[in-house]
Amino acid sequence: MFNGFISIDKPPIITAHDCVSNLRKLLKQKKIGHGGTLDPMATGVLPIAVGNATRLLRFLPEGKAYNAKIRFGIVTNTDDITGEVLSDRSCPNLTLDEVEKYLPLFQGTITQRPPAFSAIQVNGKRLYDLARRGEINESDIPIREVEITEIKVLGWTEGDYPELDVAISCGSGTYIRSIARDLGEKLGYGATLSSLRRTYSNGFALEASLTFEQVAELMRSQNLKVLAPDHGLHFLPEVLLGVDLTKRWCMGQTIKDGFALTVNSLEESAKLETHNYVRTYTEDHQFLGVSEAIGSDLQPIVVLHPIN
Repeated sequence: MFNGFISIDKPPIITAHDCVSNLRKLLKQKKIGHGGTLDPMATGVLPIAVGNATRLLRFLPEGKAYNAKIRFGIVTNTDDITGEVLSDRSCPNLTLDEVEKYLPLFQGTITQRPPAFSAIQVNGKRLYDLARRGEINESDIPIREVEITEIKVLGWTEGDYPELDVAISCGSGTYIRSIARDLGEKLGYGATLSSLRRTYSNGFALEASLTFEQVAELMRSQNLKVLAPDHGLHFLPEVLLGVDLTKRWCMGQTIKDGFALTVNSLEESAKLETHNYVRTYTEDHQFLGVSEAIGSDLQPIVVLHPIN
């Protein structure tokens, strides 16, 4: 029985739900969940929790990063290259200098209209279901505010339908397809997303990600090791509990003045200014779960290692 995280390098075409199904078969384990969706066309980092770590998914940090390729002159109904082409206008004279003039408009806190073909719910129904049935208008799609930390140009390919390669760092809820669509609209030629690879997601990096083939091989050789349950949670402050307090905490009891026990209290107290949740450990640093800091008290929220 595995308990922890696996960062999957998702292949194209399949969905995040398909990834979970594949892992259940490979690991012969049912309790598996993913940390955020990824478009079927996209590849790259998909954090997956296994066993008791599924209870920690909601505590993972914000933040995602992508390498994207944007093709100009093509507009589709899905805002990516897999959709139905709505307009086709070659633009061989478009230059990188022209494109770069508009990139600052897509950095910082911006408003964004999600693609019609997306998993967002409107009146209890998924947008992609409404879009497939032709029951959604652009004005019905809720505008949302998203955070784009950085857009860095990686390359430029000239041609009748020139392509821009960019690295994008952003907050959760950002649609890279929408950036491609809106950038094309600003330039007057239209654009669509032609490829997308996620390089970072919620505390997990591409370098530590495994393909399904690698997972299968590691299972055959009995060498598969999952990432620790507290992987990705190190942005949260931590506390170490002695033996008696550990027993009480694992029984669900609030620890009075528990936050006074933090390791490196100055640094950890600074973290608490922005985070109400606390990583909780034994004195020998065995991860117990997550507490909520209520004043100086620690209330158990997720108890992974109950002690009898």
